[in-house]
Amino acid sequence: MFVHVLLYEAHTENEGIHSIELKGSTVILMFEDIDDAERYCGLLEAQDFPTPEIEKLNRKDIELFCLDAGYEARFVEKGFIPSNDEERIMISPPQENLDLNSWKDITNDYKLQNPSTNSDNQLDDIKKRLEELL
Repeated sequence: MFVHVLLYEAHTENEGIHSIELKGSTVILMFEDIDDAERYCGLLEAQDFPTPEIEKLNRKDIELFCLDAGYEARFVEKGFIPSNDEERIMISPPQENLDLNSWKDITNDYKLQNPSTNSDNQLDDIKKRLEELL
């Protein structure tokens, strides 16, 4: 199943995924419907937050990424209606946003702690496994 996620600087070295801090947890939203993702982007833009790009990705890949990074993945189904204030963030971003410099520091920290996210290390790992096959 594919979902829509919000990315900043997509397909660059500084790529980052939109996240929300909620009760000490980092939450990544996965939208079932692209219209909901677009609406959320519009609300971010209205708050003068940089507008992310919407990417259609495999849900399992995002869930594995979240598990590896210690994040929480939340699925926003089409037509979702929140039943409490905590669920409201799944359709409307919080009023306060993380400073972009902090976001880049977090992204860089993740890359340092998880070298498998670096493309050079991934290539080295693939080369090593191929050599072992010979």
